[in-house]
Amino acid sequence: MTLLRIFGAVVVAALLIGGAGASTGLASASRSSTVTAVDLGVLGGTFSFASAVSPTGQVVGESTTASGQIHPFSWTQAGGMVDLGTLGGSFSSAIAVSPSGQVVGNSLLHGFDNHAFSWTQSGGMVDLGTLGGSDSYAGDVNATGQVVGESTTSAGELHAFSWTQSGGMVDLGTLGGSSSFALAVNASGQVVGYSTMAGESEAHAFSWTQAGGMVDLGTLGGTQSIAFDVSPSGQVVGNSSIVPDDPFVPTHAFSWTRKGGMVDLGTLGGDQSLVEHVNGSGQVVGSSNLAPDGSFQAFSWTQAGGMVDLGTLGGDFSTAWDVNARGQVVGSASLPDDATSHAFSWTQAGGMVDLGTLGGAGSEAFAVNASGDAVGSSDTAAGDTHATLWHT
Repeated sequence: MTLLRIFGAVVVAALLIGGAGASTGLASASRSSTVTAVDLGVLGGTFSFASAVSPTGQVVGESTTASGQIHPFSWTQAGGMVDLGTLGGSFSSAIAVSPSGQVVGNSLLHGFDNHAFSWTQSGGMVDLGTLGGSDSYAGDVNATGQVVGESTTSAGELHAFSWTQSGGMVDLGTLGGSSSFALAVNASGQVVGYSTMAGESEAHAFSWTQAGGMVDLGTLGGTQSIAFDVSPSGQVVGNSSIVPDDPFVPTHAFSWTRKGGMVDLGTLGGDQSLVEHVNGSGQVVGSSNLAPDGSFQAFSWTQAGGMVDLGTLGGDFSTAWDVNARGQVVGSASLPDDATSHAFSWTQAGGMVDLGTLGGAGSEAFAVNASGDAVGSSDTAAGDTHATLWHT
């Protein structure tokens, strides 16, 4: 769950971009003749993009239809692109997919309300309901089918939830304020996100478990923090403000563990960094500026090696969106003209590789599975944008 965590988190996520530290080594860019780009097509319209891919290669995203609506899709090698439909409205979007093929996302109803949904091949699209209010938003799903997100309550507040087939939707509460947002969940059911505090002036990252409830992860000295992802072992990554009297800028990427607490991951020389994901071995990826008010470039951080600049494809900018269990990073990077970006794949051994396009100008990779299948979107020779699968 990378790009579409914006549901419920867009305001704080946009503000929490920060960091401070040092960079090591600039990876060289190259093109690989072994990369195969597959056009996943559309649902009758001209636009589609892929947001997630499962370990088995099932791809999910959204596409315009012939009638101009936006619908979620599931794509497999055997079945192609399948329209998952809506909950009655004209818009729905797939956010994440589990190893077993369960797709979760959000859909408009007949009116303006939005509800989280879960879709399976056997059961179709199921409305997950709400916490008593009018809206709910899914953020992630784990291997056991646990869905997390946020929902309005009967009191009109917005609270993080956890949903299971057997238990339905459960309110995870807050850290004392009126709002909380769940952005990710690992296989053991640990949920992370952020919540407002009593008084509503501060928002802190949290970790929630069935046994321990919601735990405040604190900040790096400021008043705001947000947790974006959690590893299988319980390592939480996110962003935090660092200056008490400025709640938003600068902010630093952090890693939190139960044993070590919150650790500042630094920057690439500038004053800001932004986390996206962490893999099972503790490798964290995101982007950081090289100087205050300077350009941002993708980074990979490990406990042993610190923050490493992944470079670009000849331009000034790059962003890392995801990292798999093998340490393969995907994202997008600017070309020498700085007006065009291409999807990239980066490994420690091979550096940054240009994944190319479907014949058009630009492309971007949003997610990668353990097999090295990267997904995102690319411009076509006809000028449309299509969901794309790169076999790397």
